[in-house]
Amino acid sequence: MSNTHDPDGVRLQKVLARAGVASRRAAEDLIAQGRVQVDGETVREQGRRIDPDTAVVHVDGARVTLRDDQVYLALNKPFGLHSTMSDDMGRPCIGDLLADRVEIMNTAQRLFHVGRLDAETEGLLLLTNDGELGHRLMHPSYEVPKTYLAEIEGKIARDLGRRLRDGIELEDGIARVDAFKLVDAVPGRATVQLVLHEGRKHIVRRMLSEVGHPVLRLVRTHVGSVALGNQRPGKLRPLDRVEVGSLYKAVGL
Repeated sequence: MSNTHDPDGVRLQKVLARAGVASRRAAEDLIAQGRVQVDGETVREQGRRIDPDTAVVHVDGARVTLRDDQVYLALNKPFGLHSTMSDDMGRPCIGDLLADRVEIMNTAQRLFHVGRLDAETEGLLLLTNDGELGHRLMHPSYEVPKTYLAEIEGKIARDLGRRLRDGIELEDGIARVDAFKLVDAVPGRATVQLVLHEGRKHIVRRMLSEVGHPVLRLVRTHVGSVALGNQRPGKLRPLDRVEVGSLYKAVGL
C-alpha cells in the first residue's frame, strides 16, 4: 500500500461512515468506484487505514470533515449586534449569543467569526474554529463571493448595474460588484441584490451611497454557496457536510 496507509489508523470506510458521508457498505462502494481520495491519491482498496486527525479526504472532489472537534456554524446576525466575541463597552455582540450555548463553547474554545458585518448589517455570518479555512475565506485572493440584499433610496437608473460592475471610485480605490440584480422597486425605493468578493469596510454601503442610493437596510444572504435561507435572526445552526465541503472547495482545500 502507499504511504497514505496508516497500519494503526481507522479503516477508511468506517471513517467515511462516521463523518456522515454514507453507510459503511455504501462507503465501500464509493471507494471501489474510485470516488474517494486520501491526501490527493485515489483509493480503491478496502483495507486502507488512515489517521482521521491528519488525513485529508475528498469524496467526489469535495473535502470531508473528519475531526470531531471542528465546528462550523451559520449565524443570522440581527441588526444592532456587533461582530465581536466580547465588547469592552458592553454593547451586544456575538459572544452574548454563544454564552448560552455551552455545548458549542465546550467543543470550540477557539471559535471565531469569519470576517464581520457592521452592527447595522444583518444576515449570514460564519463561525468556526478551523483556522485555515477561516483565513482563506477572508483572504481576497480566493475571491469567495458574498451576496447581499440591499433596500435603497431613490429611483434606479437603467445603467446602475453596469456602473457597479465597471467600478466605483472610492477614497480607498475602485470597488466593483461581480453581479447586480434589481429585485423589486416602488416609488422612492428599491431592493437590489449584489454579489461581490471584496471585504473592505462598509464596501456595499459606500458603493451605493456613491452612486446616489443610501442604504436603508442591508442583509447578507450567502457566503459562497452557503445560504441564509429562512434561518431566524439570532439563531445558530451547524453547517452540513455538503456546505462545509463547498467552502473547502471554494478556497482550494
